[in-house]
Amino acid sequence: MTITIKGLEPTIKNLRLLNQGMEKELTDIIRGGGQFIRGEAIRSIQSGPKSGRVYKKYNPTRTHTASAPGQAPASDTGNLVSNIMSFDKGKETTMVESRADYSKFLEFGTSKILPRPFMFPASEKGAKKIQEVIVRKLNKVIEDIKK
Repeated sequence: MTITIKGLEPTIKNLRLLNQGMEKELTDIIRGGGQFIRGEAIRSIQSGPKSGRVYKKYNPTRTHTASAPGQAPASDTGNLVSNIMSFDKGKETTMVESRADYSKFLEFGTSKILPRPFMFPASEKGAKKIQEVIVRKLNKVIEDIKK
């Protein structure tokens, strides 16, 4: 059986235009998404009530309220926040990572402490936001092509 579809040339032309119009847009969205995820991870550490153990720390002397299991870590020295980085790995990939040595122990827990996730929740929130922006941009480019 052979199926022939006629009249696809205008559609193929529009798809090529769509591809050209979206490449830079998608790269920008991915980069912005990485920054959004980084910002969300930082916000989760620096804000919101923490309801874990309260204890006194020295050098400098201060009272610190730790996070409870399941909450994002509570900021103390700022080291964790200052080590959350976003960088491009090409047009289609942006990496967001925490370079603090103890990040993985906070994110996933250990045999002695339960997880205090901050990267995974930020990436989940970022993925939803990135999808929304891509759909909005795609619809705009399609509307522009139709004009």
